[in-house]
Formats: sequence, C-alpha cells, structure tokens
Amino acid sequence: MKDNRFKIAPSILSADFARLGAEVEDVIKAGADWIHFDVMDNHYVPNLTFGPMVCKAIRPWTKAPIDVHLMVEPVDSLIEPFAKAGADYITFHPEASRHVDRTLSLIRENGCKAGLVFNPATSLDWLTYEMDKIDMVLLMSVNPGFGGQSFLPETLHKLQECRWVLDQYEKKTGKKILLEVDGGVKIDNIAEIAAAGAEVFVAGSAVFSGKNYEGYKKIINNFRKELDSV
Repeated sequence: MKDNRFKIAPSILSADFARLGAEVEDVIKAGADWIHFDVMDNHYVPNLTFGPMVCKAIRPWTKAPIDVHLMVEPVDSLIEPFAKAGADYITFHPEASRHVDRTLSLIRENGCKAGLVFNPATSLDWLTYEMDKIDMVLLMSVNPGFGGQSFLPETLHKLQECRWVLDQYEKKTGKKILLEVDGGVKIDNIAEIAAAGAEVFVAGSAVFSGKNYEGYKKIINNFRKELDSV
C-alpha cells in the first residue's frame, strides 16, 4: 500500500524529450505522484531547458500535479505564463528575486501553490519572514544546473533543521508546509533522506534509467519499499 506521507516526483529533465508526453503518462501510471519540471535559463544556472510552452504541451497527458522549479533570474515575468500553462506548484530561489514576498504573492494570485528553493549553501533564514506565504520548501541536495549529480550528505542535517522549523510552525498555526528534496535521490539513500524529514522526492535519472513503463514501475516500487521502512 502506498504511504500517503510521501510523494515521488520524477524530473522530466531525464526523460526522453522525443516522446515527452508518453513519458509523463507512463511514469505516472507506473506509480509516481507528481511531475517535476526543471526550468533553467543559462543565466541563474549554467544550463538551458524549457519554458511554459512545454509545460502546456504535457499538461493534457496527466492530471497529476506539475511542480515547476524556476532556476531563473528574474523570476516574476515567468509566473503567469507557467500558471496559465498548467503548473500546480511554482518554486523559486529567493536570491533570484528582487522582492521575495511579492514573488510569493504573485504565484498565489495566479492560482498556484508557492515555494522557496534553497541551494546547498543558502541559509534557511528566509523562512523566518515568509512562512505564511509558502506551501512547500525545496532543498537542493546538489548544486543546481545539471541532472545526474550525487547527493550531498550535508543536506541531511539541513533537512533535519528545516523539518524542525516547519513542524514548529505547524504546531503554532495548524498550517502544513511540505518539504521536498531534489538531487541525487536513489534507491540506496531515499529512506535516509525521508528519515531526515523529506516528504517529496525529486528523482530524475534514478527513475528514467528504467527506460520504459515496466522499468519505471519497478524502480518506483523499490522506492516505495524503502519508504515503507521509515
């Protein structure tokens, strides 16, 4: 039985772009919960991926939430286009926004759930002032820009720290904020990452290395077995 505490969100950065719609459909049918959409601008990070038109193109292929991670600078001008393209969550890096509070408000005004993304060396201090406007925190466990990197073990301590902050806020206000992790998530570390406090797991190369529906299903089922032990 699937543990509803945890969400698996394959990153299409590692999918076969020549058949992207079918890849999205297959990975959700194989048991994934969300689709993670990595947007890179070759400015904030040294890589260039895709924009709102691609998000709009894959939206009809699944009813699962699309989780858009903006690795761009500036941020605000892309929020409305992605919201209109079908995004459910939009997250961004606070250092890439000129006015973090305004950017969070803009995401919510456009009907999406909002989140902040923290690079490995970025302090969680931003949370002190923005908890009321965020629905999710995404901790990067690699330096953003490219898929296939190894998980940085220092992230486990940061996950524990963030988990404590979010839990204290929930006790005080009743508001639940999800904790997501992205980078190097694999079969042999997902349980340890979950034990440190993560609830949403972005996995690109680890999932799409399965090559097809049957392969994706096997990998995702193995993820679930590891999460059942937490």
